[in-house]
Amino acid sequence: MKAAKRIVIVGGGFAGLELVKQLGNAPGIEVILVDGNNYNFFPPLIYQVSTGFMEPSAISYPFRKIIRDLKNVRFRLGRLQRVVPTENRIVLDNGELRYDVLVMATGTEPNYFGNEHIEELSLPMKSISDALSLRNVILTRFDRATRTADPVERKKLLTFVIAGAGPTGVELAGILSEMKATIIRKDYPELAEDDLGDIVLVDGLASPLFSMSPAAQGYTSRKLTELGVKLIMNTLVSDFDGNTVYFANGEEIRTKNLIWAAGVAAKTFPGFSPESFGGGKRLKTDRFNRLLTYDNIFALGDCALIQGDDEYPRGHPQLAQPALQQAVNLGENLLRNGEEWKSFRYNDKGSMAIIGRNKAVLDLPKNRYTLTGFLAWCIWIFVHIAGLINFRNRIRTLLNWLGYYVNKDQYFRMIIKPNERVEREEVAEPEMESVV
Repeated sequence: MKAAKRIVIVGGGFAGLELVKQLGNAPGIEVILVDGNNYNFFPPLIYQVSTGFMEPSAISYPFRKIIRDLKNVRFRLGRLQRVVPTENRIVLDNGELRYDVLVMATGTEPNYFGNEHIEELSLPMKSISDALSLRNVILTRFDRATRTADPVERKKLLTFVIAGAGPTGVELAGILSEMKATIIRKDYPELAEDDLGDIVLVDGLASPLFSMSPAAQGYTSRKLTELGVKLIMNTLVSDFDGNTVYFANGEEIRTKNLIWAAGVAAKTFPGFSPESFGGGKRLKTDRFNRLLTYDNIFALGDCALIQGDDEYPRGHPQLAQPALQQAVNLGENLLRNGEEWKSFRYNDKGSMAIIGRNKAVLDLPKNRYTLTGFLAWCIWIFVHIAGLINFRNRIRTLLNWLGYYVNKDQYFRMIIKPNERVEREEVAEPEMESVV
């Protein structure tokens, strides 16, 4: 009996999980999904977890439950350490896996541009763990501010600088400003009006949401200013020492809180030849998402840099839609059984961002038309609820948002600090390959 072709997919984000669904229950194929977490989560809403507007389980779901009905799919919990293309195997932190086809869907990580102080002391927001850590920091510093007699120290605890004015930075600035105007005043009566620090959004480009249309940029700038957000554009953060944020133009802001949303780079792993990488450390591929340097290795989503697309010479946007569409196209190609493969072509469905209550922007494809305000906000809510992985999560999220809309309040402001037992148990001698 002929052995099934083993396809190993590293990364269970938008692209990786979509490819699993495409290949699920396909005859003659064995699929192994590898991820360092045992759950999939929805990154566009992670900022709501970090500010206590949503619980983590509302935007996450266990992989093993997702693949329960896919008989040819197995899940492996483990973190990729290196790739050995000459031997068709990968090395994880808990063993090894061999493959016939390898698909890299490993996404991105924060790019600190080589600044070790910022990497060590700033607050990233890329994972559920980051979001919970940020939530703990925000709430802990609110409480510390109520006990601090020094007004200068209190101001530093309550001032938040957000580096990066893309969708994540804009959405976080908006939600923190709304918290400052409503929730903080209710929950912390010890704090006077003058105690509350500033919400500062900084970026090296000329406007928030610079990749969107001029109309979207202008609307966003106006609404953020109305919410009390201080905008510092055309300026880069140069350093942070835990008490002061320093800017490239010589200015500085006294604060203990620097939230880093200023850029990402693809995750890299030893084993690939140097010529495999392009801009942003992304893996260079052909129009079929196959690496230019290896015949049986593919890259999808944020870590893929497709060559030969004249419309996107610098690569496709590192967003959900390109990742999903690439996964669908690759899945169909892998199932063609010798038929001619179809090259990838991105269908731009537009872009959007939320600013605050009843405030959002939506650019239709190719920036042909821009919607703003309540209608764009409603569309944003619909799209993000639809993007969640199952019906239960959609209903919970909708109810959370309805509750906040009516009451201008939310209910997940708990400081939860897990112990180190799980981390200690993970430090064990690596096992050999357990998936056969």
